[in-house]
Amino acid sequence: MKHVIPELDLSVFEAATDAGRARLAAGVDDACRQCGFLFISGHGVPAALSDAMWEVTKQFFALPEARKLDVISPVPGGPYGYQRLGSEYLARSRDGVPDTDTEQQPDRKETFSCGPFRAPGADPEETAFCFAPVPWPEQPEAFRSTWHAWYIAMEQLAARIMTVFAHALTLPSGYFREFFTAPVSALRALNYPAVGTGRQESSVRAGAHSDYGTLTILLPQAGGAGLQVLAPDGSWVDVMAPPGAFVINIGDLMARWTNGRWASTVHRVVREAGCDHDTPRQSLAFFQQPDWNAEIVPFSSCVTPDRPAAFGPVRSGRYLRDKFRSTQPSQT
Repeated sequence: MKHVIPELDLSVFEAATDAGRARLAAGVDDACRQCGFLFISGHGVPAALSDAMWEVTKQFFALPEARKLDVISPVPGGPYGYQRLGSEYLARSRDGVPDTDTEQQPDRKETFSCGPFRAPGADPEETAFCFAPVPWPEQPEAFRSTWHAWYIAMEQLAARIMTVFAHALTLPSGYFREFFTAPVSALRALNYPAVGTGRQESSVRAGAHSDYGTLTILLPQAGGAGLQVLAPDGSWVDVMAPPGAFVINIGDLMARWTNGRWASTVHRVVREAGCDHDTPRQSLAFFQQPDWNAEIVPFSSCVTPDRPAAFGPVRSGRYLRDKFRSTQPSQT
């Protein structure tokens, strides 16, 4: 079953009249209420940059494991660098998760991650976590420069989407800017290697979880299947992005900001339905995160007598750090 997710042409929104933007923003509000996912096309991210990012990432994951282990985080449980297959348990980040065998299995993926490309602030906790060392690989040669360019492109795209979100919540267009003066967002590439026919193991490649920040920008491999979202009726439904479009999903902090009006939808990655074996799958994920000390409190417009405040205030960076640590073997 394919999930019906609306698509927003960002270029059309940005060129629209006030009335046109209001109409399109209402559709975004409805999507964020119903499923917390939407597709973004007309984003203007150069195809050449996407191609370059895919190429260096593919080359990195094709390296021998010993070479990849050279760039594992030098800090035990650190957020950046290489994470080998089976070193993360995303399902453990969910509150109130049943203790089932599937949810206690490690994810069948390997990753490489990095954080902000700027100087750290004065907060020592922020420096220790969000600016932990990134052990960049020497090969491929263009890896770091390409990742830098992609990170900047995703940071800019995320800011544009937040403008759309402001309209969808009938807030001033630039409302969110003060919360993103020094964002602590992260970029991650994920590789789900082939396992092979006949392997008897869980079909789950990334455990059921919600993302931690405000929004996630996901670029899945063309034709890649396996991303599923949890529907209100408890069923899992497939998500397939149109060619060239990004998949956008709401994270926990946006759900808290909107007092639950918008859904931080639980999702997972599984082997493709109907297959008795894995096929390789890759994706690129940018996790937008407000400034380290940004306080996230439900908007007053989202708190009513019928919907009292459901969330207490949290600080962006510490919320992110604690969620990440809950997924690491050394922290569980």
